[in-house]
Amino acid sequence: MGGNVDYTGGLVLQCLLREAVWVAIQPRSDCIIRILNPGAAEFGWRTSYELGTSDIADADDVRRFCRQGSDSQWLGYVLGALHYLDSRFQWKSGGGADLFIASDLPPNRGVSSSAALEIAVLKAASLVREIPLSGVALATAGQWVENVIVGAACGVMDQAAIVLGRKNSLFPMLCQPCQPFDLIPFPPDLCVVGIDSFAFRSTMSPAYDVARAAAFIGYKLICLHDELEVFFDNHSAIPRWTDSRRNGYLSNLTPSDFRANYEWLLPESLSGREAFAQIGEHVDPFTRVNPNLKYPVLAAVRYAVQENFRVQTVRTLLESSATGISDAAVQTLGEVFSESHAAYAQCGLGSEACDDLVARARAAGIGGAKMTGGGGGGVVAVVCRPDQLPTLHQVAQDYATYRGAPPRVFEGSSDGVDAFCYKSR
Repeated sequence: MGGNVDYTGGLVLQCLLREAVWVAIQPRSDCIIRILNPGAAEFGWRTSYELGTSDIADADDVRRFCRQGSDSQWLGYVLGALHYLDSRFQWKSGGGADLFIASDLPPNRGVSSSAALEIAVLKAASLVREIPLSGVALATAGQWVENVIVGAACGVMDQAAIVLGRKNSLFPMLCQPCQPFDLIPFPPDLCVVGIDSFAFRSTMSPAYDVARAAAFIGYKLICLHDELEVFFDNHSAIPRWTDSRRNGYLSNLTPSDFRANYEWLLPESLSGREAFAQIGEHVDPFTRVNPNLKYPVLAAVRYAVQENFRVQTVRTLLESSATGISDAAVQTLGEVFSESHAAYAQCGLGSEACDDLVARARAAGIGGAKMTGGGGGGVVAVVCRPDQLPTLHQVAQDYATYRGAPPRVFEGSSDGVDAFCYKSR
């Protein structure tokens, strides 16, 4: 939970999948970098690259190299990671390297495949040069790669969960910018399962950018109403704007404060041209406001406030249910999931495929189902009792048959990358 509040400073809750990305790296004595990713062929992408270490020295050069064609979209996460290590730790001074990539994590499904790839490369490449990189610093490095090199306007929640999460536990984190809390063991009488909707999603989609930009337009309108100066944060590792009251985080608004003092202030939507006229400078470094597009300002701000509260509610429920969860709590979880799922559509991030899958789960008596990630498609997360798993698998099978594809169910979990890494000599 918490997709789209990682960039507004909200609380997020994540659990790790059993599926993974693996990166093996071997140092070279020359200045050659070779990358082999055989699994890319499944998606029609190029599987191998060879370049010199000088090609990762400049960020613009890395971007140009990675934008040679649509078949190289995965390369930005790899070279971006190497560039990050070189720009901060002179990684290439040790020579080149051979990298081998393997994965059973599908791309564009809202299950953090891009974050997994960049984190795996960062961890392996730092180990081979004996660079200490772990924890929040490793997660922030991954976000930097996405924001600055790839151009994806994501927050840090995926990267942090992949680094710090643990098997069969929920990872809570306040995205201000990256404040992890104690892990929450998943109750033994509750299961979380993901079902692929087969609807592609991406944090680089136009709908995601519009929803994010709308949140920052709303933030600026609130600051102008409160006569708060919004200024660039020169101390942040990730470029951002801030203020003296809410520290730049829209999710610091409580639902009651929002309803009483700001909901009436915000328009349902604004065109980009109208937004510029009202707010002046746009205060999100990673989105651009198009004068000709409509931005769902009220829904985006409402989501930032209420989703943060929904996540807090789920966290409290599960922290008090470590040894077992009541039927009333499960019913509450289902209602919270339904609210969260519906809120995506209000921000322009709905998905007919995910709506269908959620409806099928609810019709089968499974109350807790919602889109994951930033909305717009991908995987539906479901919470259910263990004895409901056969029913849930039948829902997945029936849905997949309807879509003309084999079912893909994500079940089980694993530890995050900081729990295990290997280096041999």
